[in-house]
Amino acid sequence: MGLYRWLHNELVPEARKSGISVTNWIIISLVLASFLFLALETEPTLLAIPEWKMVFDWFNVAVVIIFAVEYVLRVVIAGLRPEYAGFVGRLRYITRFYSIADLLAFLPELIVMVVGGGIPLIALRVFRLFRLIKIARFVPAFDVLGAAMKRAGTQLLTTLAMALALVYVAAVLLYFIEGVGQGREEFGSIPRAIWWSIATLTTVGYGDIYPVTTLGRIAASVIAIAGIGVVALPAGVFASAFSDELRERQLQKLQDRVEAAEAQAGAAPEESSA
Repeated sequence: MGLYRWLHNELVPEARKSGISVTNWIIISLVLASFLFLALETEPTLLAIPEWKMVFDWFNVAVVIIFAVEYVLRVVIAGLRPEYAGFVGRLRYITRFYSIADLLAFLPELIVMVVGGGIPLIALRVFRLFRLIKIARFVPAFDVLGAAMKRAGTQLLTTLAMALALVYVAAVLLYFIEGVGQGREEFGSIPRAIWWSIATLTTVGYGDIYPVTTLGRIAASVIAIAGIGVVALPAGVFASAFSDELRERQLQKLQDRVEAAEAQAGAAPEESSA
């Protein structure tokens, strides 16, 4: 049990009152190093050097093994927390967002390393992006962001629905004005017009497709102006939710400090009387 408790303090950030454990610092360093190596592995001049290729391969094998061991240890010590005790609790733990990300950070590459297969290892490098989530658990700001998104979930979905509706309406309008009315191939179908609609509403405006008729330009201008509001609305909703969540957490910390101070002050007279 002593080893389990030590592993719990080393691997679980919530188990420590402050700071990050040495083990978790090593994990963070490996994640950052794996992103560096991921970038270097795409450089053909380095891959052409056998020594560098061997370094890349052995480093990746070591990281995959370490992350696999870390994942198993996290599942084992999860039972020390009441909500994850027992078989059902372990299932609840491994289906958490962070646990799934931990699994995807090494499992695809590990399977190919062990059993082989027709899938080239380079195609699975995209799963290394999940390793970034391993760092997120050590950054409180990510928890605030996640909580803010949950808080504003309904409003964000509403604004997303509005944006999708506007994209479709804009595509239909330009299809009939430019595609049907002028026979332009760029707007020859609603799916083709949707590309223009998305580029316009997101204010990207690539310029490869544009209306040429007066009516089409008027419609495009109205759609572009409406797109500014549709794009800005989710940002405002999320900013408000983030501010509210941050304020509540600060108030909660202040309340916890006040309660701790009151408890300490109440314990002092009892000790003196004893």
